[in-house]
Amino acid sequence: MYLEGRRAAIAATLAIAGAGLWAQNVLGGRISNEDWLRAIYLLVSGGVIAFVFHRLRQDLRKAVEVAESRLAAVEATEGRFRWAFERAAMGFANANENGELLQSNRRLCELTGYTEAELAQLRLVSLVHPDDRDSMLILIEGQGKATTPSGAEVRLLRKDGTTFWARVVLSSSRPDGVLSGGMFVVVDDISERRTAREAIRAQKERLSLALSAGRLGTWQIDLTDGTVTGSDKFWDTLGLPPAASRPLQDLAAVVHPADWPKLAATTEPASTTNHDIEIRVRRADGNIRWIALRGREERHDDHLLRIGVAADLTERRQTTLLRAAVKKRERVMLEQRHRFSNLFPVITALVKMVDFPENNVAKYKEDLIDRIRALEATHTLLSRRTSASVLLDDLVVRELQLYMGTRDIVVDGPDIILSSGAAESFAMVVHELTTNSVKHGALGEPGGRLAVNWSFAPEGEGNDVVFHWVESGRRKKAKMIGRGFGSMIIGIDGAPLIGHSSKLEILDHGLRYSLRLSRHEIES
Repeated sequence: MYLEGRRAAIAATLAIAGAGLWAQNVLGGRISNEDWLRAIYLLVSGGVIAFVFHRLRQDLRKAVEVAESRLAAVEATEGRFRWAFERAAMGFANANENGELLQSNRRLCELTGYTEAELAQLRLVSLVHPDDRDSMLILIEGQGKATTPSGAEVRLLRKDGTTFWARVVLSSSRPDGVLSGGMFVVVDDISERRTAREAIRAQKERLSLALSAGRLGTWQIDLTDGTVTGSDKFWDTLGLPPAASRPLQDLAAVVHPADWPKLAATTEPASTTNHDIEIRVRRADGNIRWIALRGREERHDDHLLRIGVAADLTERRQTTLLRAAVKKRERVMLEQRHRFSNLFPVITALVKMVDFPENNVAKYKEDLIDRIRALEATHTLLSRRTSASVLLDDLVVRELQLYMGTRDIVVDGPDIILSSGAAESFAMVVHELTTNSVKHGALGEPGGRLAVNWSFAPEGEGNDVVFHWVESGRRKKAKMIGRGFGSMIIGIDGAPLIGHSSKLEILDHGLRYSLRLSRHEIES
């Protein structure tokens, strides 16, 4: 009854004590004090025993409840582990120390094409491609002594003979203090990652080859902290030793001062993502190199970056300058040929216009040589210019240069450009006027005054340029100018050598000559 419960034990104790007193009274005839004392002892000891058994029963019940809850937790954890083991995205397996597969999950069966029962009859090494088995054997042998997981990338064989790349990780399942045990096998299919990695590696190799062939260097400027990093080729292009990074300000020592603001501006965020500048750098040997920096702006984490490539444009620029010089030389040669082609018609016109004054050959030669020399002076002026034209002002000033300091000469007019052909013809007109003035007019007298001016014709009179030659002072010759070669050039008896509407007036104290030049004559 003590095992049934506290109340049953107490009741049983009372029953025993009562039965003993009743038996003593029946058999002995009476109940002594000693019998009462024994009954009391029996009741006290029975109560204590009942209480102790009750406490033991309570403690045992609590221990059983704790054990049952822990067992349920273990069963739940094992269920979750088994569920994760079976449905994991990677292949899992348990193997013994010899590499024999004991239990495999569903994913490993899908990867290899075997069933779990078929895998249980195989060793892990048998699933590895023959070329990679040595590395797997070393991995398995080392796992017996290793305390941390280890892995390798190998090719695994499927049941149908095809292969795939996988990362196999082995970890010991041996409890602490146990000498022998098994290991966990984790198989992750990395075929796509491997293909992508190989593609990236091949792309990097092609990019490196392209950069090397194009002699390009890569650079990166951190706009946040103002540092610049680059490849070895980039630093070599700038003439600096390779470095992991440099403050952008350090490049001011090699960048041309005129180009430094363009490079310094790269530390400021731009309105456009593309970046393209050209700078000059001074190498240690003193050579100046042209460098193109092309790139774009990107944000990485909390840093604003500008990345790109650097190209040495020095040879290209030198080639461009050389080509420009060759083209310029070709243009000069064409212009010289053009000037000579214009010169011959003028000389021919001069020869045709000259008459024999009284059959005086010497006079004819003298006049012809004098005009040819004037033509030569004009041609020399044109030859000194790089363009195929000359200013009208330059022609007049050159012709009057010898008399500028000793005579009162005023030359005034807007800048008007004459083509080479028009300049040579107009120079002959100015030369005739100058020669006549020296012989008979203002330039031959110390007190003479000469005013030469030109202007555009008033509106409504066309686009002509009106040229005026005005002399003031006593003339050595009266009212007339000879009807010779010079008069034909300036157009006294007919059309002038260039221009139209020529007019000559000889006054008592001077001379006035005017000529109109059309825009077509000036520009052709």
